[in-house]
Amino acid sequence: MKMTYIRGVDRKQVILFPEVIDDYIEEDNPVRFIDAFVESLDLKKLEFTHSDLKPTGRPPYNPWDMLKLYIYGYLNQVRSSRRLEKEAYKNVEVIWLLKKLKPDFKTIADFRKDNKSAIKQVCKQFTLLCKKLELFGGELVSIDGSKFKACNSKKRNFNEVKLSKRIREIEARINEYLSELENNDKKEANVSKVSAEELNTKIDMLKDRKGEYKNLLKKLDASGESQISLTDPDSRAMVNNQRIEVCYNVQVTVDDKHKLILDHEVTNEVKDNKQLGKMAKRAKEILDVDELKALADKGYYDSQEIKECVDNNIIPYIPKPNSTVSKKIDVPKPEFYKDKFTYDAKREVYLCPGGSELNYRNTAKHHGKMMRIYKNKDCVGCEFMHKCTRNKRGRIIYRWEHEEILEDMHKRVQDNKEMVRKRQWLSEHPFGTMKRAFNQGYTLMKGMDKVGAELSLTVLTYNIKRVINIIGMDKLIEAVGAMNKTSPVKEGKYYVHRTMDYSNTIKQVYVTTSHTV
Repeated sequence: MKMTYIRGVDRKQVILFPEVIDDYIEEDNPVRFIDAFVESLDLKKLEFTHSDLKPTGRPPYNPWDMLKLYIYGYLNQVRSSRRLEKEAYKNVEVIWLLKKLKPDFKTIADFRKDNKSAIKQVCKQFTLLCKKLELFGGELVSIDGSKFKACNSKKRNFNEVKLSKRIREIEARINEYLSELENNDKKEANVSKVSAEELNTKIDMLKDRKGEYKNLLKKLDASGESQISLTDPDSRAMVNNQRIEVCYNVQVTVDDKHKLILDHEVTNEVKDNKQLGKMAKRAKEILDVDELKALADKGYYDSQEIKECVDNNIIPYIPKPNSTVSKKIDVPKPEFYKDKFTYDAKREVYLCPGGSELNYRNTAKHHGKMMRIYKNKDCVGCEFMHKCTRNKRGRIIYRWEHEEILEDMHKRVQDNKEMVRKRQWLSEHPFGTMKRAFNQGYTLMKGMDKVGAELSLTVLTYNIKRVINIIGMDKLIEAVGAMNKTSPVKEGKYYVHRTMDYSNTIKQVYVTTSHTV
């Protein structure tokens, strides 16, 4: 007998599907958790649009259903409202989840746009669920930031230098065209009228563009910002993977126990050095602990932020950035940075590598901080002076009034290098998953609030997938069911509620509306 291939069923053959659509969905399918979790939320308290129905008017789509659709979409790398609309027609899981509802793409897009703050609260609700399940260690967190591309090209982002350069280029082009017109006037016999009109058209176009750039310069100066973006005004040009791209800087706090994201925030700050304090304090508040250890990279090293952490009983572990020196100093290898000097607290002097002492002179404000100033009279005759300072009067060392905080942290970092290395394992894992596995390293929406809602959905789905892998679907749904049995209770900033039967309400409103019409 001749071997054949495995064959499919004839497309025209009549087949019998299961009688109920529920038979298509396995018991451990994540859509079952999405359904249970969203039904456990009180969308009225979270202030979702249409969560409180009016007695008259056209019936809206159920916000519970729309939220389920978005969570499913982000969990399966489908974020576009048009693609979600298609999924509602052909995807059996979505058909089961929405009970065969088929909202159009505009309705889907408007839901995400109109519920920015509420969607962020849903992400926090799942954080509370994780806390109840004791999935957070509450002892060590890692804080890090990553750049997510915005809906704004580099050509549509400007700073003062770029605008000034464009204006100079336009002026040069206009002068070239004017010179060409002048030469053509001298040779009228050989120049057509059309050519002159074309040149004048180009000149007028360049003048209009020059006026636009000048207006942007005025707008930039009035805003006090260093740059301006035209497509997405809140986005900023940042260094991303050693390239300049227009992005948002997304901050996340990751708990050590299971690499779950505890907190996140979307910013347009180019640097991370002002983010440590607020992110660490929020993590401590969410975890509700007396003491917390926080890891961060060198980009977060800021003395004021570190002091703010210490004052709030948060122990930071941040490596000290490498000392730098101006390239104008012509030395083969700079040696005498501040960290090469030894501080003697008892005698209150700095000992330099050359064996001299720098004594305390006075206290003054330097770069916005109160500093104790140390000098040495004998620097002028020192053989190492060219390796130490350009100041002709000798080396000056500024010591911050709370310098001991930085010294203590430096010692902690040196004594706990293995803990400091944990930062990469904790922070890079969520960012890698969101950007690579989820393909969500770029934004679809414009504006800080909208992008914040979009990233909340990404963080929510990352945590959902992670928790399912950790404890399994059954335990997670069971935990949601336990939440449903409780009455509305507020815990800190979060609510745990049992939702109403929304479908019956819609039916009643629909009947009322039809009767009125």
